[in-house]
Amino acid sequence: MFDAIILAGGENSKKLSNCTTENFEALIEIAGRPMVTFVARALAESKQVDRIFVLGPSDQLRRCEFPPNTIILDGGATIIDTIRRGMAALGHVRKVLVATADIPLLTAEAVNHFLSQCANVEAELYYPIVPKDVNERLYPGNKRTYVRLREGVFTGGNLFLVCPAIVDQCAQVAEKIIANRKNPLKLCQMLGWSFVIRFLLGTLRLRDVERRVANLLGVSGAVIQSPYPELGIDVDKPSDLELVRATFSLRV
Repeated sequence: MFDAIILAGGENSKKLSNCTTENFEALIEIAGRPMVTFVARALAESKQVDRIFVLGPSDQLRRCEFPPNTIILDGGATIIDTIRRGMAALGHVRKVLVATADIPLLTAEAVNHFLSQCANVEAELYYPIVPKDVNERLYPGNKRTYVRLREGVFTGGNLFLVCPAIVDQCAQVAEKIIANRKNPLKLCQMLGWSFVIRFLLGTLRLRDVERRVANLLGVSGAVIQSPYPELGIDVDKPSDLELVRATFSLRV
């Protein structure tokens, strides 16, 4: 069993301000409920998650309906500060799931597959990627940031498995990675110019990225390929919100 942390403190972006009056993305309504509650439900339904820590605007979050094993805490000033608060609340140093609150299409099946693949390799940080063809086949028209590697074209996910002990040592570099997560070229610049050239040529390999990131952060990392786009379809622009709401309308 794993504990999980949901990062729910992100303020509503300018791109979404015309779509909702909510001040926080986590509270944007999807099918009559705040979207953070769908993330929590998927984690709980996976049967592999024990406690769920939701960090963000605690007063508003306490009005939401969460699984019974949910603990609500105030978020920090930044994503890393929020992660630190969540890790401190755990009371242990076992691996923990970290999810963003803006992936309401997340399913228990996606969580279980990710964790099953993580179990096959020993690392301190696990990060999911989804092939472009899978994402476009299951969610045609979804606009995502893609990276071309030798093994194929991929987009990133928003669910991670992390050892709490590495958070402090990775904090400074992780802040830069998070700030540039939508900009593949800047991420490659952080990794070194040889990576930039190989990125532009499409010759970077997954294992090369794993090794360089591990060296950069000073931890062991593993990239996990997933056939579940729901791990990465985050709501950060109007077209995402429209896609998610349309998807839920078809599920009813």
